[in-house]
Amino acid sequence: MSNTPELLAAAGSLEDVQSYLSAGANAVLVGDDRFGMRLPGSMPLEEIRKAAAAAHDRGAKIYVSLNNLMTNDLLEELSVYVKELGGIGVDAVEFNDPSVLFAVKTHAPNVKLHWNAEMTSTNYSTSNYWGRKGATRVILARELNMDEITEMKPNLEIEAQVQVHGMTNIYHSKRSLVQSYMAHQGRPVTGNLGKERGLFLIEAERAEEKYPIYEDMNGTHIMSSDDICILEDLHILMNAEIDSFKVETLLKPRSYNETVLRVYRTAIDSYMADPEGYVFREKWMDAIRKIQDPERELSFGFFYKEQVY
Repeated sequence: MSNTPELLAAAGSLEDVQSYLSAGANAVLVGDDRFGMRLPGSMPLEEIRKAAAAAHDRGAKIYVSLNNLMTNDLLEELSVYVKELGGIGVDAVEFNDPSVLFAVKTHAPNVKLHWNAEMTSTNYSTSNYWGRKGATRVILARELNMDEITEMKPNLEIEAQVQVHGMTNIYHSKRSLVQSYMAHQGRPVTGNLGKERGLFLIEAERAEEKYPIYEDMNGTHIMSSDDICILEDLHILMNAEIDSFKVETLLKPRSYNETVLRVYRTAIDSYMADPEGYVFREKWMDAIRKIQDPERELSFGFFYKEQVY
């Protein structure tokens, strides 16, 4: 393998950025809730400027999430925002809406584009289509299994990114469903319904599984009841030359994310030092198990399942 895969973490503050870079990430994803969704924190432009400087000082990269559902009223603001990002010198933006691609090409042509269509980025042909439109990376659907990912990579004309750890989004609505539910029940809606509230959705048939749910300016988000952890088979993805591994930090304490990043950094460096002699170490997994929420299972996600769309 010629290039060391990138280790990427989403950051919600300058403190997160510094901590995750120190823990082994060599790319961080940040953003503003107006334009990006499911971020661990919303950062104004001045903080993104400082985050970019901190990343670049370490030889790392800074990406900005622009994966929101862009409405007409956002487009003028989007152009101004993208121009500012270009001036800051961010390395890339994540997008799914062509309006972002047009804005970047017009106002920040030096910024790279990472196509992120969530669960619909499932094949190399569509990925290469966006590559020919200007994207340099596809963020592969988390619903793809290991064979689909590894068999797709040789046919890709652009980089590929895969989520290797953390929770995933399983439902989104622009509506305020929790607030509406509480109002329907006649319960007072007091305080914050956001990430800090610690709300869960529980199904009667599966009472043991808790699905984190929160609301913000972009609507309602329901997250998975378990956490992806592909550490044990990370070498398969490295052998397939996947370009970027993302650790999802959302709804996790910083200390947890730091430990996870250190473990994945160790695994990546160990493989790159000697691919043929690489051996997975159970102690790496033990370090994560030790801090894992006992109510959240570590799973392979869809890596070894056949997803039916």
